[in-house]
Amino acid sequence: MPLVNIDLLAGRTEEELVTIADSVHEAMVEELDVPPRDRFQVITQHSPATLHFDRHYLDVERSDRFVMVRITLSAGRSAEAKSAFYARLAALLTDVAGLRPEDLAVVLVENERTDWSFGRGEASYLVLPREEWR
Repeated sequence: MPLVNIDLLAGRTEEELVTIADSVHEAMVEELDVPPRDRFQVITQHSPATLHFDRHYLDVERSDRFVMVRITLSAGRSAEAKSAFYARLAALLTDVAGLRPEDLAVVLVENERTDWSFGRGEASYLVLPREEWR
């Protein structure tokens, strides 16, 4: 189960927020082998005082439309799968949300399946058979 956190400056419409969230999920399903029903996302809109980012880091010019996506997920994806995910997400957000690729930053935070509990006070991936994960 990935846990997705999307941070951006306030002022986006509800439709824009949904489009961004949908694009992140679609790219994860397509490129990171995430099951379609495995969707847990938190979107946080910030004032300029609570979201700080370098507008020129690594010579990438960022605007106020900057979106930072942080995904916590189980370890095991290849570098190629991660790169394909970054590219697919940037393409989707450009096509459907009008976001410039320069305004997207993504970080993947990996952990182990033992680090997840989806309820009942159980380590879900240890208790449930693998075929039930999807």
